[in-house]
Amino acid sequence: MALAKHALFTHHLKTLLSKPNFLRRPQLQSPPSFISLRLLSFATPEEAAAERRKRKRSLRLEPPLSSLRQQNQPRPTTPQSPSSVNNPNAPKIPETVSALSGNRLNLHNRILKLIRENDLDEAALYTRHSVYSNCRPTIFTCNAVMAALLRQSRYSDLLSLHRFITQAGIGANIVTHNLLLTAYMDCRKTDMAMEHYKQLINNAPFSPSPTTYRILVKGLVDNGKLDKAMELREEMLSKGLVADPIVYSYLMSGHAKSLNSDGVFELYEELKEKLGGSVSDGVIYGSLMKGYFLKEMEKEAMDCYEEAVGENSTIKMSAVAFNYILDALSKNGKFDEALKLFDRMLNEHDPPKRLTVNLGSFNVMVDGYCALGRFKDAINVFNSMGEKRCRPDTLSYNNLIEQLCKNDLLGEAEELYKDMGEKGVSPDEFTFVLLMDTCFKESRPDDAAAYFKTMVESKLRPNLGVYDRLVDGLVKVGKVDEAKSFFDLMMGKLRMNDDSYKFMMNALFEIGKHDEVLKIVDRMLREDPADFSDELQEFVREVLRKEGRDEELTKLMDDIEREKKEAADREAEAAEKAKASARAAVSSLINSPKLFGIKEPEEQSTTAEAARTNDDNKQAVPEQEVSARETAVEASSTGEGAESENLVATEARSDAAL
Repeated sequence: MALAKHALFTHHLKTLLSKPNFLRRPQLQSPPSFISLRLLSFATPEEAAAERRKRKRSLRLEPPLSSLRQQNQPRPTTPQSPSSVNNPNAPKIPETVSALSGNRLNLHNRILKLIRENDLDEAALYTRHSVYSNCRPTIFTCNAVMAALLRQSRYSDLLSLHRFITQAGIGANIVTHNLLLTAYMDCRKTDMAMEHYKQLINNAPFSPSPTTYRILVKGLVDNGKLDKAMELREEMLSKGLVADPIVYSYLMSGHAKSLNSDGVFELYEELKEKLGGSVSDGVIYGSLMKGYFLKEMEKEAMDCYEEAVGENSTIKMSAVAFNYILDALSKNGKFDEALKLFDRMLNEHDPPKRLTVNLGSFNVMVDGYCALGRFKDAINVFNSMGEKRCRPDTLSYNNLIEQLCKNDLLGEAEELYKDMGEKGVSPDEFTFVLLMDTCFKESRPDDAAAYFKTMVESKLRPNLGVYDRLVDGLVKVGKVDEAKSFFDLMMGKLRMNDDSYKFMMNALFEIGKHDEVLKIVDRMLREDPADFSDELQEFVREVLRKEGRDEELTKLMDDIEREKKEAADREAEAAEKAKASARAAVSSLINSPKLFGIKEPEEQSTTAEAARTNDDNKQAVPEQEVSARETAVEASSTGEGAESENLVATEARSDAAL
């Protein structure tokens, strides 16, 4: 019995041990091979630093993964009202900064490179072409191009580009509207600027920014509309915006220009009250000093100066704030103090940590030197801008050139004009007009004409007043032929009035060139007969009558009228011939059995073809008698001709099928 139990126990134990997963210690599986690789560690610190630099470079060049995920994922559509969906004139929501990624970011950087290279024409053209490509530019790219055009005073190109992107459906943001308002104000189009501001308030999906009100208030003050600027300040405050010291500084400056010192102090007290009893922004102190100077309170003005720029001053002074104080000192007999402050500004200027000097600082000092007659010092200060990383613009050059021309320093002004070309600054119409007028004053009419010609060749647009001054100057010195050449050049580019025509014709009559006057009349009647008014016609006829040649004017007008009538008759006849030939072709094809898939006998088709050929030969017009105008009219009459071409094609396909 004991042996039997022992044998049974031994058998049961063997059975249990034969199972693979019982009473055995679980074996750990060998880890995957990729964990054994040490990808997240480096052998040396140099390798780790190299990897960090590599990652930083990739982050600068490639967009973040979050933006790519946002582009790949469908955006949730927000419910819109049916009126906004179906209305193409509804305001468009501007894009956010997150749209500036991937290929659009690369496009943005390429256009910024063109702007830095001062190739604005290529940048604007590249932007236009990209609109209809698979990589549309963002509104930020368009704003960068328009801002560059605004800096160079290319207002027409800016407005053209803005019109283009608006028609292309690119939603404008507040920066776009601010650029447009600045362009209007610089062009002295205050009414258009205020109209655009009203549209911005009524239609835009966003509110105006403080910068918008700064632009509008400054433009209104500069254009002598201080009352409207004061009303705009009230509107700004009613919209819940905080009182802006820069807006108040513009208004205080406008009151100082109009010699209203009480208005300056009232605005200062109002700003002080709205900001809690003190003003820490130094931008208003220059206008405040002017108010004290207007009241002949010199001591209070200098106390204000010490409060703003003293050693223990707590006022925040920017480059613009310093410029206001410089202007107040230099225009009120304190130019020595202005020089000391300017030297201090140059010493403290440490960009980008501290900015105390800008282009306006040098312009203020140039004006101060010129007011004292120290023109060499003014030129030296102007040329020292590059030492402080300031680059003069066209307005700065025009300011100094105007001062030099007024004081009979044409040679120095021409040196500055040459310097503009060397530094890549484009002169505008005002630059050439200053040099042209001074050349006439210095008895240099040939140089004046050369400046005007250069202005026209530079694709600038001189107005009628500039042209009249040029022609008047040339005629006074006896250069009527040169004046006539410029008259022919500008006749198609300017809308001249009767006085301009009379002046040129009278100059030609005085030297006996009546035939040239008749040529001018001939050109006027052919290009725009409305320019040859009754008053001008009577003037020409009266002078010709004195020479016994008044019939030539009548004959010229009759000949031109007859030529126009003959040309109109030829056009009508050509149109009728084209319509008749088209009708004949259509009728012949409609009566043809081939149109319905019926094949004619060979002899009958040959006879019919010969008959049609004879009819065409009878109706044909000799080729040498057909003018180019008739051919163009016949080609343009595609109404019935298109139908005949379709029928001919149908007949050809029917023949091919048969």
